[in-house]
Amino acid sequence: MQKLRLRYAKRGPLRFTSHRDVARAFERALRRAKVPMAYSQGFNPHPKISWIGASPTGVASEAEYVEIQLVQTLEPAELVTLLDAAMPPGLDLLEAVGVPVGVSGDSLADRMEASRWRLELPGVASDTLRSAFDLLMAAEVVEVERLTKHGMRTIDARSAIVTGRVEDDPTVSPSTTPAEPCGILVVVVRQLTPAVRPDDVLSALRVVAALDPPVPAKATRMAQGRLDDDGGLSDPLAQDRAARTSASG
Repeated sequence: MQKLRLRYAKRGPLRFTSHRDVARAFERALRRAKVPMAYSQGFNPHPKISWIGASPTGVASEAEYVEIQLVQTLEPAELVTLLDAAMPPGLDLLEAVGVPVGVSGDSLADRMEASRWRLELPGVASDTLRSAFDLLMAAEVVEVERLTKHGMRTIDARSAIVTGRVEDDPTVSPSTTPAEPCGILVVVVRQLTPAVRPDDVLSALRVVAALDPPVPAKATRMAQGRLDDDGGLSDPLAQDRAARTSASG
């Protein structure tokens, strides 16, 4: 039995697809690509797939992770080629890393301490966004409300935010003024329970600075991983690459 850890992207209109539908599309792609999946035992066998911290509906991502088990060995590069060709547009397999048999280590889920999000706010100037984010970071607690299946819930969005920066709109040049500004916030958020989502960060900006974008913001998860001392994120697959290189050497 072989275990592989995969990184994939959720792009374009597919970001509005629920995780359940993404999982179904992924399983169909595995069947179309004839990937030799391992299955659970019992009356209703299921392919051995473990999803790691799926992004919310409506959010794009360049850093989604899933772990699969096979009954035959495939080269990771071969799996990427076969499976990506069978994926629907907008669901793109980016990388596969094999986990050497018999090598112990922490689980992939344990390596996901935080996410780095890119939030694009059309109609909001960079300076306005920067001032609002400074107010958010200066606060000790910023409570926001979120509607859940159990009703409204109040969470502290500020406690999960590690660091962030406002980037200048790349469409702005010194000699021209854009018809519509677009503030870009890149923020690192701890993956706590309950999870603080991009919408919660936007709600926190509304609480502290009455910032209310005229159109919905676009959120993209750019990375997941362990936090370092500077608020950066480590690559969660780096350990598996190193272990595989050591085992092959």
